[in-house]
Amino acid sequence: MAATGYTLLNARARNDSSLAARGARGVPHDRPRRPPSSTERRRDLIRNRVVDNGSVRIDELAGEFGVTIMTIHRDLNVLEEQGWVRKIRGGATVDPSAAIDTSVRHRMSVQLREKEEIAACALQYVNPGDSVMVDESTTALHLVYRLPSRAPLTVITNFLVTMNVLAAEPGIELISLGGTYRPHCEAFHGLHTRESISRLRADVLFMSTTSILDGELYHESEETVLIRRALMEAAGQRILLADRTKFGHGAVHHLASLTAFDVVIVNSGIDERELASMRDHDVEVRVADAGSEPDEAVPGAKDRARAGGPSEAGDA
Repeated sequence: MAATGYTLLNARARNDSSLAARGARGVPHDRPRRPPSSTERRRDLIRNRVVDNGSVRIDELAGEFGVTIMTIHRDLNVLEEQGWVRKIRGGATVDPSAAIDTSVRHRMSVQLREKEEIAACALQYVNPGDSVMVDESTTALHLVYRLPSRAPLTVITNFLVTMNVLAAEPGIELISLGGTYRPHCEAFHGLHTRESISRLRADVLFMSTTSILDGELYHESEETVLIRRALMEAAGQRILLADRTKFGHGAVHHLASLTAFDVVIVNSGIDERELASMRDHDVEVRVADAGSEPDEAVPGAKDRARAGGPSEAGDA
């Protein structure tokens, strides 16, 4: 019965996520979108301005957009709730988390070569028939583009972009983790998402983070930390994907230790001191070979708890 339940959940999730995905980049529309309101357009412009410039002044924004100062205050209140800005006297500054983790659009445009190297290496840890969890990181997204070559697979994710990429792929059974949709990261978060994860079991998890310092993972978003910890608990094998820019700085919330992962995959440009430090602490590190493509899939670095795909936790 559990398998049937998840098949129905999968079908329902595809329908729900396709509705939420109208207008996501690269997704065709089967009906016209509602055009953004003047308020939405103004807030988008203010958000981009503060992220690009680091700060804005309320009086200048009011004059530029021809609205009242109280209207700009309301705009900034919304952007502050979304995690983009921090209000200060007379204006706003970019929130530190936005400075590190800005938007999906921005994250998809940086470190492309490094992410491709890591994705090519990570694909070796995927075998046909696996159940694969992927987080909402754009580093893991580069792996997602390659997953159809390992079909049949079951893929579990809370990232709307990944859902859109894989929804129509033959041989991919897609389980969408619902919850509260967060537009700024195009992902589902919250209690319902974590509860959905707790009822599943995957062969392997691929995830990333914003920063790594002294052998510990950190992230600016508390919600993201809670989701990724839940994903780690639900996976038989944990694989961390981290390019060289992730190392050497911290963030607000502790996520996990490097030693909690079975394999850490880094790109070829990583600092040798970081590499030596990880190996000194018995972290299994794979350095992605620049320009290489994967050959055959390889078994996990450690014994993997296979359950023949996702199942109720009580059945594991």
